[in-house]
Amino acid sequence: MARPVIVVGAGVMGLSSAVRLLEAGLDVRVITRDLPLQTTSVVAGAIWHPYAVQPMERAMHWGAVALQQFYRLLDVPEAGVSLIPLREVYEHPVERHWATDYLRRADAIPANDLPSGMASGFVLEMPVVQMPIYLPWLVAQVERLGGKLEQRTLTALDEVASPEVLVINCSGLGSRDIAGDASLFPIRGQVAKVAAPTVREGYLSEWGDHKVTYIFPRPDGVILGGVSQRGNENLAVSEADAAEIQQRCAAINPALRDAPVISVSVGLRPGRPAVRLEREQRADGSTIIHNYGHGGAGVTLSWGCADEVAQLAVQN
Repeated sequence: MARPVIVVGAGVMGLSSAVRLLEAGLDVRVITRDLPLQTTSVVAGAIWHPYAVQPMERAMHWGAVALQQFYRLLDVPEAGVSLIPLREVYEHPVERHWATDYLRRADAIPANDLPSGMASGFVLEMPVVQMPIYLPWLVAQVERLGGKLEQRTLTALDEVASPEVLVINCSGLGSRDIAGDASLFPIRGQVAKVAAPTVREGYLSEWGDHKVTYIFPRPDGVILGGVSQRGNENLAVSEADAAEIQQRCAAINPALRDAPVISVSVGLRPGRPAVRLEREQRADGSTIIHNYGHGGAGVTLSWGCADEVAQLAVQN
């Protein structure tokens, strides 16, 4: 008989893993310090895009699996997944977009239609996930399949690990403490949600140090970003960052210049030199499957990583 499973963490990675484990017929309990709508995942702009993650070969495999799941979820309105047209532009010439073989649409933008200073760009049809809806939907899937969620703070994985239980560690940046992983580092992000119903096309570009500019229209508002500040753990909203983000986005789309701000949020992406997705067999007979360190690509890789977690769990 299979061992019961404890999933540590209730962000997008933990909940997705729990769903796949439950679908595999395992007995699953999710233990989390923060409830889903308090996790870093809820801050995500959440388009399908592997950002700040390595190794890219594994990431693209996981991402391709997740993309197909997001396409399927377009037919599940309560999941909060939709498609938007999005312009991704580059300061340097790019002949073929990296996602051409994955997305349904990746058309080159004519040179005379590019923003000033940009050398190339593409119009993409991109999945976007409305995280305040999607995370509760994932919780509902866990509960529908018989899983349980428990809010509890762990100081170490040893508190739940034993030969009688299989532990899935999806604690993100928390693995610095509960798994003793010093290779993890925060990548601070800040986004604003504004009311701009006439803005229906997204935008994405990377430029300068620690800056990524994006506009993601969602049913609950338009997400404006952002910053990518490695090593910065400050969870307080920066008014300077907020003003600069809206200024950058308004330069791309003037309709955003005076758009009313609905909310401003800060989150810490779990950076790591490489994603850790592997089984750890411990001397005491306990087993931990680690699944963390996804940088800015947690949503993008979620279902692919969850599938691999379930495969490792069943093999265990």
